[in-house]
Amino acid sequence: MKPDPSAANYPSSRSRPGLRSLVMAVLTLLPAVAAAQSAAGQRQPRIGYVYPAGGQQGTTFTIAVGGQGLNARASAFFTPAGITAEPIGYDRPISQKEYTAAQEKLSALQEKRAAARAGTGAAWTREDEKMVAELRAMAAKRANRIATPALAETLTFSVTIPAGIPPGSFELRLRTPAGLSNPLHFLVGDLPEFTSPVITATTNPAGTPGQPRPRNQPAPAPARNPALAVALPAAVNGQIMPGETDRIRFSARKGQRLIIAARARELIPYLADAVPGWFQATLTLVDANGREVAYNDDFEFNPDPVIACEIPADGEYQVEIKDAIYRGREDFVYRIAIGELPFITSIFPLGARRGDDATFELEGWNLTQKKLILATRDHEPGVLGLSARHERHLSNVVKFSLGDLPEIIESEPNDQPAAATRLALPVVANGRIARTGDVDYYEFAAAAGDEVVMEVTARKLGSPLDSVIRLTDAAGREIGLNDDAEDKSAGLLTHHADSKLTARVPAAGIYHLRIGDAQQRGGPEYGYRLRVGPPEPDFVLRVTPASINVRGGSCVPITVHAIRRDGFSGEIALDLGQSPAGFVLSGGRIPAGSDRVTLTLAAPPAPRLQSYPITLRGTATIAGRRVTHAAIPADDQMQAFFYRHLVPASRLLVAINGRGSMARLPSGTVLEIPAGGLVPMKVTAPGLRGVKEVQCELIEPPEGIAVVKTSVRGDTLEVQLSCDAKVKAGLQGNLLFQATGVRETQQKKGKASGRVPLMPVPAVPFRIAAAGA
Repeated sequence: MKPDPSAANYPSSRSRPGLRSLVMAVLTLLPAVAAAQSAAGQRQPRIGYVYPAGGQQGTTFTIAVGGQGLNARASAFFTPAGITAEPIGYDRPISQKEYTAAQEKLSALQEKRAAARAGTGAAWTREDEKMVAELRAMAAKRANRIATPALAETLTFSVTIPAGIPPGSFELRLRTPAGLSNPLHFLVGDLPEFTSPVITATTNPAGTPGQPRPRNQPAPAPARNPALAVALPAAVNGQIMPGETDRIRFSARKGQRLIIAARARELIPYLADAVPGWFQATLTLVDANGREVAYNDDFEFNPDPVIACEIPADGEYQVEIKDAIYRGREDFVYRIAIGELPFITSIFPLGARRGDDATFELEGWNLTQKKLILATRDHEPGVLGLSARHERHLSNVVKFSLGDLPEIIESEPNDQPAAATRLALPVVANGRIARTGDVDYYEFAAAAGDEVVMEVTARKLGSPLDSVIRLTDAAGREIGLNDDAEDKSAGLLTHHADSKLTARVPAAGIYHLRIGDAQQRGGPEYGYRLRVGPPEPDFVLRVTPASINVRGGSCVPITVHAIRRDGFSGEIALDLGQSPAGFVLSGGRIPAGSDRVTLTLAAPPAPRLQSYPITLRGTATIAGRRVTHAAIPADDQMQAFFYRHLVPASRLLVAINGRGSMARLPSGTVLEIPAGGLVPMKVTAPGLRGVKEVQCELIEPPEGIAVVKTSVRGDTLEVQLSCDAKVKAGLQGNLLFQATGVRETQQKKGKASGRVPLMPVPAVPFRIAAAGA
């Protein structure tokens, strides 16, 4: 099966008028042992880190990938394509059973050696000595096993980055017999690379330079590792363990304008089991006498620190990097770029109208140009990135936005209502809070009852501005005020500092809008884009997870999140666009007013493990127009035990692993459930023979809907659902079922029985009907 660009869109299960309140769904359901459904019980792979997390163009080097559910037969691949990876080895902690067996064998060998020395037993051989060494190494490996199971297994690969691969961010995934892993960032650069020894499951108690460092042996805080000597410019890779401080030594000349930029949180945005939820790196630059020259623990609001420093004198210098509170572990991975490198600290304006040639003013270090002109006519609206070049090195990438509304630049001075910049709506105003305590005023005319949306975009584009907006009438009476407005599509932000205010003005007249920084800060980097005008209803979509694993001929649940804009609340129909033939959605509809839906994706049979890029898109009717947007793949990641974020990925990939089967729903099935009533659902299941105690449960059901009874009659599985009377009529969505049963299996020691999952059922669309309807 190959991707088919001409494949027709796949229809979703949609509600149909005229369906009876009571639907008897006839399905085909065959039981299956868990091992038959999940690659012999293997866990799906999940990777926690890659180290080093990048490399230089035109080089070959070794990486370690740590995670859980890995396999010696795993392969690695990159998106976009071009980088290659050849497997080297696989390491995992030994189990308690293996450890006990090794200890018993070691004891037996020790007894044999004692008998040989006493002349009362068989001769001691070189093979025996070798076995003792191997068993002792296993015991040491168990003693030094990693404390975090999610990072316990390690794969190593030889990675080759061709010289023609452009610098930038790639995604690394693993492919194992159990399916695809989650993606992780992998950075390609143009600087010579230096890498500290990798921490793997193979321990080296002596900590010999050039060999793997011991894992799970926290050093007293602060522990200063031997300095790694580098020649500038350089990209330095490292891992921080508990209490450690890594040091990087280099020579520099007086007057050199050095950039020392760390990337840590960018590599692994969120840690589920650590506070604040990422590796909070700090950088300190010291001279040969240990005197501090510069320090940074974040760059503006970005947790990754950057030092920009003019070197005061010729000599030796060291950069020290550590975690802010001396935490550490294998996934505390970093990359540091050091040298006279171009670095953009800000641009202005932060965007432009699509179709115009956009001129940007650049601020930063080691920039050979202060202005950059970009043609925008071939780009779609949205957020893009730009960078500058100094000699042969590229700068960091900064964000800017393209839109379709008219654009203006604020007219300074406009820090008083009398000097407000006049707006003709709709419009996007580009401005900046240029100094401490600065504010900007805008004014516009509106008719009585007009609904006006005022939205700031700053933090989402890299500006440190923490905006506050206030709307007043001509007499100074406050109409509305906003500080922060959450945007769930901005999954990498933890402080949603951009403001948004929607107001219906009470009377015709002139209105004033004031914008400032919540902390009274300002500067040339405090830019913003301010959209003012009538609502523009719209939506964006995220689909999780970014790597989907499914058996051929079976189905798997996925979740689509809708982030609705400017009051849009309509239904969104989902389809697979130009995805390869054979993939089918069930329950592909986000009901009106809902912000998420869980549906199922069915995959066609495949002869062996294969992966395919697919596209999921949503279509809605907005103000009489048909609007379609592609869903951006994402992973639903946890931060610091509690918070959750939709972290975007570049591609949505599906791995088809082996053969399976699933229940079949009649086309267009919609289960209508009366509020306060019961509804049966019958499932035809000829394969239930030999399966006992069948139970059917709902997976994350809506509140008030439950399975109250499951029974088997011949080849029919009957499920009865109840709906609480308090459930509001008109509620819609999908129901997901999990059926299990007890089945006897023949083993060497006789028959055994256990509860096993049955074949998956596609998502069942439902609608709550009024009581008595």
